[in-house]
Amino acid sequence: MSTQLPLIIEADELEKHLADDNLRIIDLSKDETYLQTHIPGAVHLQYPRILHVEKPVMGLVPDSGTLSQVLSSLGVGPDTHVVAYDDEGGGKASRLLWTLDIIGHSGFSLLNGGLHAWANEGHTLESGSVQVTPGHYDVSIGDKGIVNKDYILEHLEDPNVVLLDTRSIQEFSGEKCFAARGGHIPHAINLDWMLTMDQQRNLRFLPDEQILNMLNDLGITPDKEVIAYCQTHHRSSHTYILLKHLGYKNIEGYPGAWSEWGNLADTPIEK
Repeated sequence: MSTQLPLIIEADELEKHLADDNLRIIDLSKDETYLQTHIPGAVHLQYPRILHVEKPVMGLVPDSGTLSQVLSSLGVGPDTHVVAYDDEGGGKASRLLWTLDIIGHSGFSLLNGGLHAWANEGHTLESGSVQVTPGHYDVSIGDKGIVNKDYILEHLEDPNVVLLDTRSIQEFSGEKCFAARGGHIPHAINLDWMLTMDQQRNLRFLPDEQILNMLNDLGITPDKEVIAYCQTHHRSSHTYILLKHLGYKNIEGYPGAWSEWGNLADTPIEK
């Protein structure tokens, strides 16, 4: 059976497809969590493998050769449908899916609520590790879905571009600082990624209509180009996938994020 799954998939729906051909479930939970309990057939991916670090910048994209090796080792090819999840709200899983998006991979889904939803609602679990036959994926990184510092600097005054800062309000204001300088990119709008999750429903996204109203109230509308960032493009990857699900067509992630912007001496900031 070929696999055609929605971008945001529920646990009940995923369980029906566990035996599908060409489906790869990838678990980005902590090592010990994965070994103890995971979705049947899920392969483990350590989150740092999909990041490139040039300290103090912590969340850059690895080169195409590295990504080719990582995806191939997971048994992922160009036609594989990937379902990703983690044990912490979906940020790590979403960073993987954002990475797939910027290389032009079309088939991927985020498990809504991740391991919390799957385990807490009685779905089948297994322990130990899963070995897969490596595939071959020759990755090419495109320019869709990703921007750099220079692009943002060029568009700071562009009324059609929204900078969406998904960090906490304390980080946004500069009260908490994880870089040389605190604050936010000028004109950015703050929406803490946690505010889009339903704490009563195993960290699923809130209902679409509720989130759309929230975004509209902030002026983050689908007609705008939206650039999402946080500290390392971890939390903002989650928001990127959410916006994609909601039908936003012109969205990008800024992987340098505040770990780059806030550690440079000459980038403008607001508090």
